[in-house]
Amino acid sequence: MGALAEVLARPDIWRGDRFAAAPLPAVPSGHPALDAQLPGGGWPRGALTELLTDGAGLGELSLLMPALRAVREAGGWSLVIGAPHPLHAPAWAAAGVDLSRLVVVSPAAECDALWAAEQALASGAPDAVLCWTAQADARAVRRLQVAAAAGGAAAFLFRPLRAAAEASVAPLRLALAADRAGRLAVSVLKRRGPPPAAPIVLEPPRPAQLHESALAGARPAPAAPRSPHQAAWA
Repeated sequence: MGALAEVLARPDIWRGDRFAAAPLPAVPSGHPALDAQLPGGGWPRGALTELLTDGAGLGELSLLMPALRAVREAGGWSLVIGAPHPLHAPAWAAAGVDLSRLVVVSPAAECDALWAAEQALASGAPDAVLCWTAQADARAVRRLQVAAAAGGAAAFLFRPLRAAAEASVAPLRLALAADRAGRLAVSVLKRRGPPPAAPIVLEPPRPAQLHESALAGARPAPAAPRSPHQAAWA
């Protein structure tokens, strides 16, 4: 029993009923309720985070904006690959993202998106990589995790909710959905520790709202309403 206790006390060993004890490099998510549930207190660096959601416009980008802003403040680069809708640059800038340090890649095929993400992560050049795909299999996810570990970036892979039924080597897997009040409900499917008892409900400010607020005093009349996708991706 003494030998087992010594092993369990090591900082590089974690038990399924508690968080990993070893310090984990992380980027604060900017959402205290979420950080409290993430090992390391934020989005892991050098590891892959899967964000599982169907459709767009739930607040999935607003969820990551504080982290991308932190990357900018540290002088780092962010890379967006295969986004399902065009990004609205003024709104991203209003959210604090430095557009001069944001690279957007629009591959012709999803397999190219996965290849670009793997190469970027392995290079160590970007500090954050966001990639969207519906075709990643277990082998592709493993390659992204290995590349993220090698490069040290915070890596985010957006996949459909059906992927929750598949095995994954990603250390962190979250399911995103809207609750009845339209808030963002984050369910932790996998982390280095026990699962939370309930989803984490957040109300992150939308980049579009920040942009509209910044322009509110400069225009004589409200702009025509935009589509849900435009509002979500702006």
